Amino acid sequence: MAIAAYFHPKSLSAQQYDQAIKELEAAGAANPPGRIHHSCFGPDGDLMVYEVWESQQAFEEYGPVLMPILHKAGIDPGTPDLMPIHNLAI
Repeated sequence: MAIAAYFHPKSLSAQQYDQAIKELEAAGAANPPGRIHHSCFGPDGDLMVYEVWESQQAFEEYGPVLMPILHKAGIDPGTPDLMPIHNLAI
């Protein structure tokens, strides 16, 4: 079952986000298997991330790759809200 993951860190700047994306690209992990959608939105300093994943397992498998890169960029993602997807229109 597809899930949505919503991250609202206490503080996330565009510079931190861009650094993490560059690190993920360099690691070949910018487009992980099972991720359907990724968006980052909000004002600089208070950015949020919304993702859609094919399954919770795919989301969890990305954690060991993602988390060290986030920590390197000084990002504490907090605990994401995970919710089942009822309808997804692409």
